[in-house]
Amino acid sequence: MSGHSHFAESIEEYLEAVYRLEREGPGVTTSGLASSLGVAPASVSGMLKKLAKDGYVEQIARGEVKLTRQGLDVAVRVLRRHRLAERLLTDVLGMPWDEVHSEACMLEHAISDRVEARLLHLLNEPQTCPHGQPIPPRDLSDPVVRGEPLAQLPEGARVRVESVTEELPEILRYLGEIGVRPGVALALVRKAPLGGPLTIDVGGTQHAISLELARMVMVSAA
Repeated sequence: MSGHSHFAESIEEYLEAVYRLEREGPGVTTSGLASSLGVAPASVSGMLKKLAKDGYVEQIARGEVKLTRQGLDVAVRVLRRHRLAERLLTDVLGMPWDEVHSEACMLEHAISDRVEARLLHLLNEPQTCPHGQPIPPRDLSDPVVRGEPLAQLPEGARVRVESVTEELPEILRYLGEIGVRPGVALALVRKAPLGGPLTIDVGGTQHAISLELARMVMVSAA
């Protein structure tokens, strides 16, 4: 794929979304893509037909697709540059982690091979984005995904935060305010019954978070 027209960028965004749903979500469906990209299902159906015709995806079941090798190559390249851009914005420019996703969405299409190489050197070969999500390897192998949802652990568990699976600004802003970030240690103090909130201890201060939010925080044993 050459050039950076609006249509080319749209294709890259679709392929990136397919990759994320394949490896970080419940699988690729028309409705899932529509929700992820914020577009109408009819628009998704039309684009998927175009992507299949051009050899970027293949249909595996009614309403479900997966990336071809050609599509995987584009998706990995774009997602790598997206997450490197997020690292640049946080680590070098000092932007808050809840503001970098939308900025990186614009930068990812403009980063060349040469600039990507310089970013890797400047940032000391980072393995994850600021939210803890893995930067996919250039060889197209699946990245190592660490941790399990905080919501699944028992009371008393002491863990280390690995990543946050959602990049919605309001979620990241709140987690940042209570100190829940990749690398931070916390303890699960209490789980309310019937799907109620979880009480966690971060640095000696207790906070209540919803069960839904706890599903978005991936942790591993401290």
